[in-house]
Parts: sequence; structure tokens; C-alpha cells
Amino acid sequence: LESELFGHVKGAFTGAVSHKKGLLEVAHRGTFFLDEVGDMLRQTQVKFLRVLEEREFIPVGSTETRRVDVRFITATNRDLDKAVADGSFREDLFYRLNVIPIHLPPLRDRKEDIPLLAGHFLARYSRQMGKNVTGISEDAMRFLTDYNWPGNVRELENTVQRAVALSRDSEMTPADLVIKMRTGTPASQLMSRQLPPEGVDLEKRLAEVERSYIRQALERTGWNVTRAAEILGTSFRSLRYRISKLGIKNLSQ
Repeated sequence: LESELFGHVKGAFTGAVSHKKGLLEVAHRGTFFLDEVGDMLRQTQVKFLRVLEEREFIPVGSTETRRVDVRFITATNRDLDKAVADGSFREDLFYRLNVIPIHLPPLRDRKEDIPLLAGHFLARYSRQMGKNVTGISEDAMRFLTDYNWPGNVRELENTVQRAVALSRDSEMTPADLVIKMRTGTPASQLMSRQLPPEGVDLEKRLAEVERSYIRQALERTGWNVTRAAEILGTSFRSLRYRISKLGIKNLSQ
């Protein structure tokens, strides 16, 4: 971390084959965001405190002082009050950083943000993966908002990323959320069976459930419609009709 922050000179350590500017120097006259500041080692804390107080630092392996003019924003998921009390975080550095504290509640306490975040991640990974996943079904969104997200935004992002990779339709459904969360149960089995206060579009919800089961049966049988019909307890002709009606396609072909 010290080399990344302060830079180093050639020969400062094994592998330092050339001079390198640190991130602090690169951010001169700008804003520097330092994440997970609570995990900084004590020896690095001393050097970082000097930057905050005197606006200067010495690159690793050098004797030359560099001056910088930087505005700092830091973040941590640790309780720094406790870290100060147990001696793992310097008290003087804590007070230098704790000028305008902003507490960001865990995702479970601001569930109104989940649709916006999920939509953002959906658009990002759909674009990156070249997929045409443009929306999230009501049932899938209900699952996302009902889940408590102990891993916060990172866990939500990973879940949406995987769902986009697995999705074969233009809309993300509970069937795409196959990741077993910390409950150990697939998302498709965690869907609430209670009627929400605002009601539901019954036809749309039934179609989503039907589409999910048919696709799972087809994928389990390698898209053998006869075998899939046996699993679903229906006739070959009826299943073919439903596949056509629901627009289910084998995208692997």
C-alpha cells in the first residue's frame, strides 16, 4: 500500500526497476478517495497522518520530500471508535479524518435503493457481456427487495452479474437467481406466496412461473421436448404449444 500511495524510486525493493509516482502525487490538486482506511497498517497510518497535517510525504526508498495539495475522502466498514479503543487505529489520525462523517446504512435498511442499484448493475453487465437482458420481472425484484443482503451492495452486484450471465431471456426472472444465498435455498424457492397489498398481475405471474419450470425441464433434458413433457406431466403437443406461446427459445443453438 505504501508504494501505491507514496510511490517509490528505482531499487527501493525487489522488483522496483524504475521510478514510479504514487497515487497521492498523481492526485495533486484533486480529490483522493481512499477506501477501507480502517485496514491501514499502523506504520502506514503514521505516514498518512503526516500527509494530512503537513501535506508532504517521502516516496519509498527516497530521501526527497514531495508536497501535495489533495482533498481526501475516506471510507471504511469498520467501527473506528472501537479500533481506536483497541489500539489498532491511531486516535490522532481518526480525529483528522472524522471531520464530516457520513454514515451509510446497510442495504437492508434502505431497500428503496435496491431497484435502482439492481437496474444499474443489470445495464452494466448486460452491456459488458453482450446480452439483451433489459428488465427485471416483478417476482425477481420482489426477491431482491425481500432479501437482507448481509454482503451489502457487493453481494447485490455479484448476484445481478451472475443472473445476467445465466439469463436466456430479455427479462431477469427468479429462475435466473439460482445462486444459493446464505439461507441455502435457491431464489426461485424463496418467492413469497403471500398476496402483496397492491395486488398482482396474475396472468403475468403465472406465465413467469410456467416459463421458469418449462425452461428448467428443457435444460435438464437437453431440450428433449418429449422427456421434458414427461417431467412436467403434460403432453408433447401441449408443451410444444406452451413453448411457442411463451416465446421460449434455445439460445445455445
